[in-house]
Amino acid sequence: PGTVKMALVSEFLGQLSLNVGGNEPLYPTVVPALDFNPDRDAARIETAIKTKGVDEQTIIDVLTKRTYAQRREIAFAYERRTKKDMISALKGALSGTLETVILGLMKSTTQYDASEIRGSIKGLGTDEETLIEILCSRSNAELVEIKSVYKELFKKDLDKDVAGDTSGNFAKLLLALVQALYDAGVRIKGTDVPTWISIMSERSVPHLQKVFQRYKSYSPYDMQESIEKEVKGDLKRSFLVLVQCFENKQLFFARRLNEAMKSKGAKEKIVTRIIVSRCEVDLKKICSEYKSNFGQSLQKTITEHTKGDYQTALLSLCGPEE
Repeated sequence: PGTVKMALVSEFLGQLSLNVGGNEPLYPTVVPALDFNPDRDAARIETAIKTKGVDEQTIIDVLTKRTYAQRREIAFAYERRTKKDMISALKGALSGTLETVILGLMKSTTQYDASEIRGSIKGLGTDEETLIEILCSRSNAELVEIKSVYKELFKKDLDKDVAGDTSGNFAKLLLALVQALYDAGVRIKGTDVPTWISIMSERSVPHLQKVFQRYKSYSPYDMQESIEKEVKGDLKRSFLVLVQCFENKQLFFARRLNEAMKSKGAKEKIVTRIIVSRCEVDLKKICSEYKSNFGQSLQKTITEHTKGDYQTALLSLCGPEE
């Protein structure tokens, strides 16, 4: 019966016009500062870096309350002023988790995503979790940009790097995503995987939501249970992330944040990555999903589970509680 249902789904897919990646609305928490003066900001940062013991608070105040475009202007002004590179100066002045946040903010969202992917592939062993989180949650438009920025930054092809580092069906799925194209031609042994992959890698949301509604009526299980039963390992993890992102991407990130903060052991990497990468995209909506789902604000959870300058920076990026 599985194959029959799948055949129905793929037939149904064929009838729907494929609308590849519409523009998703933005819900940023970091918005352009009004009354912006890059020279004044650069001077404040220069003083903060020179202060004995470093004035982290000023660095946080300035950089978390400016957009990436504004931070770049500050960096140019800083260089004109001091004949030094601001990013190197910040690297020298800061350390630990705060340094990671601030240096992350000195990259554009796309550069940041590309660097995180590179980081998860480079070195010993692959960090599949990061790879899945980023590749499976970004829209087609975002993936196309990430691909070209990746090439610019690392002089390598994202697809080749991903392929070289992963294996089997999981690799094929990630490649389908990286190519950001609907490719029903992905043929893999095993009954349902090819259809899954072709459904999953054609990632137009309204279209998929219709498919999911249909799928529920074909099967006693909803999508996630069916994946739980039919797929394993990294492939399964990827599918589940994809399904959650189709259903409600911001809720997916809210859950990831909650899990990371509540878990034992340092999961700062995940918390930092989501907050830094989404603050100009949809962090405001992630905050509201967080609150309605977990009964307390993301800001309060951050206050309970982090400390010091790192906490201050994260809270500043999240903005005030709504």
